[in-house]
Amino acid sequence: MSTLDLIVVALYFAVTLGIGFWATRQQETAGDYFLGARNLPAWAILLSIVATETSALTVISVPGIGARGDLTFLQLTFGFLIGRIGVSLWLLPGYFRGDQETAYARLESRFGVTTRRLVSVVFLITRFLGDGVRIFAGAIPLALITGWNIPAAIIAMGCVTLVYTWFGGLKAVVWADVVQLAVYLAGGVAALLIAWEMAGGAQNAFFAAGSAGKLRMVDTRLDFSLPYTLVGGVIGGAMLSAASHGTDHLIVQRLLATRSLAAARLALIGSGVVVVLQFLLFLLVGVAIWAAGLAPKELPADQIFPRFILDHLPRGLAGLVVAGILAAAMSTISSSINALASSMTHDLYAGWTGRRDPSHLLRVGKLFSALWGLSLIAGALFFYLYASGTDTPVVVLALSIASITYGALLGTYLLAVWRRAEGRDVVGAVAVTVITMLLVVFANPLSDHAAFGWLAPAGRLAWPWYVPLGTLLAVCTGVALSYLPHGVRNSSHG
Repeated sequence: MSTLDLIVVALYFAVTLGIGFWATRQQETAGDYFLGARNLPAWAILLSIVATETSALTVISVPGIGARGDLTFLQLTFGFLIGRIGVSLWLLPGYFRGDQETAYARLESRFGVTTRRLVSVVFLITRFLGDGVRIFAGAIPLALITGWNIPAAIIAMGCVTLVYTWFGGLKAVVWADVVQLAVYLAGGVAALLIAWEMAGGAQNAFFAAGSAGKLRMVDTRLDFSLPYTLVGGVIGGAMLSAASHGTDHLIVQRLLATRSLAAARLALIGSGVVVVLQFLLFLLVGVAIWAAGLAPKELPADQIFPRFILDHLPRGLAGLVVAGILAAAMSTISSSINALASSMTHDLYAGWTGRRDPSHLLRVGKLFSALWGLSLIAGALFFYLYASGTDTPVVVLALSIASITYGALLGTYLLAVWRRAEGRDVVGAVAVTVITMLLVVFANPLSDHAAFGWLAPAGRLAWPWYVPLGTLLAVCTGVALSYLPHGVRNSSHG
């Protein structure tokens, strides 16, 4: 890359660090640090939600999906919007009763403190694993432009993000997200226009793509082995979104930072609309790159867009698009650090120690932020080793990992309306569901071994069905356990 491109990237890093230092003002309690004093505007939370869930995976993997396939991935976003509407009507009102610090505080009043702690631990593990993949994905373009290896890029990007997140808390994360979203969307639009030009114009690109069947958006087949179908997208996408935006503290934390329930609903549903348009943008980028003849089969899918940026964008603009990819990656890292530290502080530390002084929890929260930041960097290094040499899109890898526990989380909230269910039933349901979903998600590699050959049929299940399967399993297990005699349930858990 040119000197101008590197200057653009350096300026982006400087701006995000500046936001972190600016946000330290009037930061006196854990509520200020983790919830932005509950006074952040709905539009900023809306954009922050989009930036957080997008990560570098959308900017890198989705164009690769568009280049290799068609637009049927977009069916998932239809479900995403439906799921958010359901969360806004059903789950959000409960989060605004009282003064809840995390997504899991409400479970304590229904099922007891043990359930709250268990679900928090499930969240911590899921978020750690899923975001390890996302950090790895964001390091790919940084390694390409600098000539560093990917481990060095992971460490550099992770450390910069940790600094501004540690100083500024959620307020810094949200306002940095707003800037980051604008940067990577601008980069995506610019890349699309240039790819169209290289393909002979938008009309020629659409004609070529249409002739090849790459503009197909809806697949009405009912096949549980296909990842992108209308039924799978609507049902799987809706339940994935309900779990991620209704039970995952990464998103719920932002909703709790708004000024009212109405503002939270506006931010949540509005983010669903923006996400549909955003996925469409990056899928079209991939289709346009294909139409321009710049997606050779020998190039891994996740490198198609980064390679296009480096080889075909003009000076300055290439730096902007790379900064956009880094923006998406850093948005996810910072959000994850803050959410993990928040849940660790309020759901676990405060309950175990009895220490609830706001200024003390602020100091503890900052310590946990540093520890989680370093842990996420280590996790990204692990996934770099795990994913090396495969052509599986990292977006699919990350969502598959999240799906291991998302069904259990959503099932826990559904069991709250089952009057017979007690905390012990929920604990048993979560344990059974997580163990089962581990076998399902990793069925393909496990079935290669003779002892696990019986898992081969589960390996054919497409990943959008993981959350519906996990949710159904959690609910059925919890309901079944609730009918066991009380003594049996006590002995089974103790």
